[in-house]
Amino acid sequence: MKYALLVLAVLGIVASSLALREHYREYGDSPCSINERWDCGVVNHSPFALMGGVFEQLGIHSHIPILSAMPVATAGILGYIVMAAVAFRRAYRWLLLLTLGSLAFSLYLTHIEKDLLEVWCVYCVISLGIVCVMCLLNLGTVMAQTVRGPNAAR
Repeated sequence: MKYALLVLAVLGIVASSLALREHYREYGDSPCSINERWDCGVVNHSPFALMGGVFEQLGIHSHIPILSAMPVATAGILGYIVMAAVAFRRAYRWLLLLTLGSLAFSLYLTHIEKDLLEVWCVYCVISLGIVCVMCLLNLGTVMAQTVRGPNAAR
């Protein structure tokens, strides 16, 4: 299970890196600009592309400038790196907390895309899918460990 989770974390880093590239793209059309409903450029240049914009939407006023100015895609990259490190150590119960938190955050970002921006980002949807699969695999692993003992799901 460790290696499947590591591969998924690497795929998540790739998806988040592509979204970060769109965030900093200043020229040309976005390669994932499919139509008026699917456009990563619109999502990654919106106020919600920064953690500060997400915090404001949540009603949280961040007084930490570096955190408010951080692109959401950078937070995704950092999150996937942490999840990969925890999966590598086979700390599946800790990983379950991280994947559930990541799933909740990804679903909130999906709400922003659907209801506020009314535009979808392909990379964000791919990242949501990766987090969902990681969460399900990890949940199964934790349940197997609980039933069979800690060495059962290695």
